[in-house]
Amino acid sequence: MASATETTLQTPSGPTPNTTTSSASTSFAPINIGTRRSLLAQVQARHVEKLLKDAFPDRTYNIVTVLAQGDKDKVTPLQQLSQGENAKSLWTGELEEMLEKRELDLIVHCLKDMPTQLPPHLSLGAILEREDPRDALVVSPKLPQCKTIASLPQGSTIGTSSVRRAAQLRRHYPHLRFADVRGNVGTRLSKLDAEDSPFAAIILAVAGLSRLGMDERITQYLSKEEGGMLHAVGQGALGLEIRADDDVAKEMVSKIACERTTRACMVERSLLRTLEGGCSVPIGVETEWKKPKRGLATGSEPAKEYDLEGKGVKEEEVEDLDNEDLVTRTVVVSVDGQTFVEEEMVRKVRSVEEAVAMGTDIGKILLKRGADKILEKISTEKMWEARKKLEETK
Repeated sequence: MASATETTLQTPSGPTPNTTTSSASTSFAPINIGTRRSLLAQVQARHVEKLLKDAFPDRTYNIVTVLAQGDKDKVTPLQQLSQGENAKSLWTGELEEMLEKRELDLIVHCLKDMPTQLPPHLSLGAILEREDPRDALVVSPKLPQCKTIASLPQGSTIGTSSVRRAAQLRRHYPHLRFADVRGNVGTRLSKLDAEDSPFAAIILAVAGLSRLGMDERITQYLSKEEGGMLHAVGQGALGLEIRADDDVAKEMVSKIACERTTRACMVERSLLRTLEGGCSVPIGVETEWKKPKRGLATGSEPAKEYDLEGKGVKEEEVEDLDNEDLVTRTVVVSVDGQTFVEEEMVRKVRSVEEAVAMGTDIGKILLKRGADKILEKISTEKMWEARKKLEETK
C-alpha cells in the first residue's frame, strides 16, 4: 500500500462520506464502506475498496468515516473504557448502528478490534489476507545503539496501552517499566520522538506500520522466539462486517476473502470466545501453517517436463491447505507477568467449523490449567486500577 502521513487526515464532526469513486457510471446503488476516522483506518478502507473494484468494476463505492467511541475519549484509560458492556462497542458501536440502519453496506475493521459476539442481525462476512501479525519494537532515536528489547537500559519505560503486551514483557523483562500511550500511530511516534519523551521505546503492530509505509521505524520484530511476545487475536487481518441478510454484500466480500487467514483467525477468535476475554486482556496467540514433512524417497522420480537443454523443469507446488498443519501457540499472563499458562496444539484444519472446534479445545485446556483464575484476578485489578487513574485524571 502507498504510504501516507498524519497531516492528510481531517476530522469533521459527523459521519463523512467521501467522494464516490468508480470506473464507470452504473445503475447499481453505491456500496457504502464504513470505517473509523484514523489515517490507518482510511488507508485500510481504500485497500478494501480497491479489491472490490478489481472484482466488481461495474459498481461505485463510497468511503464513510465515523469517529468511534474509543477515538473520542483520549483521556480515560483504556482499562476504564473497556469495562462492562462498553467494551463490546468501543471501536465498532457507531458503525454497527449505521450498518443496521442500512446507511452502510459493510464495515472495515481491524479484526483484533472486533468483538467475538456480534449483534444478532450482523455477521463477519469475510476475513482478508493477513499482513504480518507480529508486534514491533520501535526504539527512541536517542537510543540508536539498542537494537532489541533485551538491550534496553535498566529501568527504561516502554509505551503501550495494551495489557497483553505489558504483561508478556514483564514476564521476560522485569527490569523494564511500562506506561500508557494513547493515540493513532503518528501521535504515538511523535510522543516517542519528542525531546522530553519519557519513553525509551513503544510497541506497535507491524501491520499498521507497514500499511502506513513506516516499516523503517521498526527496530525489532517481536514473536515467541524473538522477544517472547505473542500477538493479539486477529492482529494483522481485516474483517468485513455486513448485515446477515444482505446476500449481495455477502457475495461481493466472499470474492476477496482469504481462506488461509480465515481458518487461522477463526481458531484465534474461538479461543478468545471460550476464555471470554476482551481485546485488552493479556491473551497472546501465534498461528502458523506448516506443510507436512515429505517421507524419505527410495528413488528418483523423473521430471514431467524438460527445457531446451534437456534439464528437468521443477513443477510449481500447488497449495493444498487441507493437507497442511496449523500450529497454534497461546499464552495467558497475569498483569505482573508472574503467573501464566501456555499451550501449543497442532491440527489439520479443513474448514471454519474445524477451526472453531480447535480454538474451543485450546481454550478449555487453558481454563483447566488456571487461565480462569488469572483472568478473574485481572478483571478485578483492572476495575480498581482504572478507577484510580480516572480519579487522578479528574
